[in-house]
Parts: sequence; structure tokens; C-alpha cells
Amino acid sequence: IMPGEIRSIRKETRSVTYKEARVYLDEVSKYGSVLGLDTIRGLLDELGNPQESLRFIHIAGTNGKGSILAFTSTILSEAGMRIGRYISPTVISYLERIQVDGHWIPEEEFTELVEEVQKAIVRMEADGKASPTVFEIETAIAFLYFRKMHCDFVVLETGLGGSQDATNVIKNTMIAAFATISRDHMGVLGDTLEEIAHEKAGIIKPGCVVVSASQEPEVRRVLEECAEQKGCPIVFAEPEKVEVIEENYRGQTFSYKDWKEIQISLAGRYQIVNAVTVCEVIRVWNQLEFGKHIPESSVRRGFAQTMWPGRFTCISEKPIFIVDGAHNEDAAKRLCETMKTYFPEKKLIYIMGVFRDKEYQKIAEIMAPMASGIYTVNLPNQERTLDAETLKEVVESHCMGNVYAVGEIEKAVAEAGKKAGEEDVILAFGSLSYLGQVMEIVKRTGQTEQDKPIE
Repeated sequence: IMPGEIRSIRKETRSVTYKEARVYLDEVSKYGSVLGLDTIRGLLDELGNPQESLRFIHIAGTNGKGSILAFTSTILSEAGMRIGRYISPTVISYLERIQVDGHWIPEEEFTELVEEVQKAIVRMEADGKASPTVFEIETAIAFLYFRKMHCDFVVLETGLGGSQDATNVIKNTMIAAFATISRDHMGVLGDTLEEIAHEKAGIIKPGCVVVSASQEPEVRRVLEECAEQKGCPIVFAEPEKVEVIEENYRGQTFSYKDWKEIQISLAGRYQIVNAVTVCEVIRVWNQLEFGKHIPESSVRRGFAQTMWPGRFTCISEKPIFIVDGAHNEDAAKRLCETMKTYFPEKKLIYIMGVFRDKEYQKIAEIMAPMASGIYTVNLPNQERTLDAETLKEVVESHCMGNVYAVGEIEKAVAEAGKKAGEEDVILAFGSLSYLGQVMEIVKRTGQTEQDKPIE
């Protein structure tokens, strides 16, 4: 399959299988990604613009947008609405990226929609138009599925940035929500924090309401200015009004303004920052009556039942085994703070794998001093991974213990397990892209004591 010459994968005598559909998308993904909306608009035109019949809560930010999506969509589902959610990247399964009420899109549905989108691409190419990227194809599939499922609302996470992200093709944004914005993808989204914030603020549409986590002053100014230009009211969460009642590595309880003793299953103080942003989303929702009123009982159930794999997730006990997708400087600072809070006297053993286009030196500088040993690994995406030997050289200058360039993820899990005593803590972190594999290995090898299977 060559760029501009993507041919039909449909056979003459039978429908395409799920495996064949995935092979097709994998081939498309080799040609990379391109920021901009022209191609996705052309593709959606060919498909009858399914996004125009949907209403959206659109989420942008650097760290936390996935957790905000998970909390918000779970609460809305608990309130009795049919809610689509579109996420990236995924941890457990490829199909995890497109969900309705927490259920992944079935293989059969996904395969049929790949065929439908592929036919539209053939028509586009016949007219001399550019071929969509894999993310644009996946976004179109998501919109088709959400329309077919008659979703009341879709909670949508940007892939990269905001204004030029494929998800920003939508017009019916009811709430534009922002997780914390920090420096990431420098040179792609901008060279300064203000430039990055301007790019992410591009999801603000006239007529929507803007809800944001607490931000750095320069980011706050950018969001306020962009909201004012579009005539949109803006609300910021106020984490200084949080009272933390109880917390440990399996969850926490907090109060915020008139919300008393809210329980969440996600650990880490930064998850409270995400949760109070969602509290403001729900407050705005009920004030403006976008849809069904959300009762407090639905809010409490939704917060308590939200699961978000790979975000400071405990997958085993004795030793405690944590996985976390901290992949930039800001996320590493939060992870460091969380580890110090929950495990101040514990021996820490790391498994670490990162992409070479991330801030791996800063991540190592923040995280490595706490470790008694580190095993570096190669990520499944061989084109983007920072190889284990190079990562070893970076982290060993910051680590008081031994650093081992293991390479293979399964071997690293086994070696860390041998090194750790029952009272120690193993932490696998750096990139979400390999954490699903870590979770599966721990589950398969019987290191986990959890009765509930990882799904």
C-alpha cells in the first residue's frame, strides 16, 4: 500500500476480517501524521458528516485529559445517558479507543466501518484528493459508530494539540474542557507555554462553555482571552478549596466546595485536580441544562466507579506493582510526589521505557534518584523508542542503585520481580504504550493477587 494508492482491501467473495482491517490501518500508519483539518473534512463529507448529528464535550490539555474524559463519561452514563468516548493512546486493546458507555466497539462493527471508510478514501483518491492519516480514519470511524449508536453526547479527547487536531473538525461543542497545560511536543505545538496554550485553546467554539483545571498564569491568560474572543463564559477549578480526607495507592476521598466526601478509585493527588475539574463540568452542565439533570447520586457513583488503566494503577500486591504513563516533565514531577507520599520508606524498583522524542533526560533526573534499581526496556514501537542501552546511560548518573539495560519487557518484569521483596514497590512507567503488555505479563505469570481480571 503506497501513499495516494490505497487500494480496496475488500475481497470479491467475502467481507474483510478484523485482522485484515487492522493490517490495512497499520499500513496507513506507516506514513505518519499531518496536522490540519482539510483532509478529515473531505473524508467526513464523503461519509455524510456523521459528526454533525452529535453533541460533544471536547477535552484538550497536556496531562490529565484522559482521566477527565473517564470521570465525565462515567458520570454521564450513570445519569442514564448514552455516552460515546474517544481516547488515545490506548493501554489494553486497540478497540479501547472507541467506546459507548464504557463498552469497546465490537470487532465486527469496527471491521464494517473500516470498509465503509476505506471506500470513501478510494473515492477521494479518484478525485485527486489527499489520503487521510490513520488518526483521521480512526476519528471518522468513531463518529460513524457514535451516530449509529445514537449517542446522547460524545466525550472527545484531542490526539495532539487542539486547533489543528483532527478531532477539532467538530462544530457542536457544548463544553470545551482543559486539563492542565504544560510543555510537551515542543516545536510541534509551539516553542513557549503560551504558544502551546494558544494551540490547545483552538477547541473553543462560539456558543460553548469553557471549563478548565487550574493553570499557570500565562496559560490562564491565553484561555481567558480566547474564550472572550469567542464570546464564551469560562470557569476555572479551584483546587485550593479541596480537603483531602483519606488517600492511599488504591484511591482517595476528598471534599470540594459543596461536594462532600467524594470517593475516587484513582490514586495520586493530581487525580483530585482532574476530579475537581469534572466537578465544575457537572456544575456547568446542570446550570445550563444541556441534557438530563445529573443528580448527586450519579456523580458519586460515577466518580467511585471510574477506572483508568495505566494511570497510577496498582496491578499486584506483595510486592506492590504500580504502572503509570508519566511521559513528560510535568507528569514525572507528579509521579515523584505521589511515590514519596504513598511509599516514603519503601525500596523502589523501576522498569522504564520512553520514546526518544520525549523529555527523557528530565524524567530521569526527577525519578531516578529515588530508585534502588532500574531496568530499562525497548518499547513496542521500534521506530520511536529510545533504546534500552541509551536510556541506561541517561538514568544511571541519577540512580544510586544498579541500572540494567534489559530490552525485553517480559524479562524486565521477571528480573524486577526477583529483585523485589514482599514489602518493596515495583514501578513501571515512562510511556503508556507498553503498560498494557506489563499488565498482561503480571496477570499471566501469576504475580497479581487481584481477583478481578484486567479487561
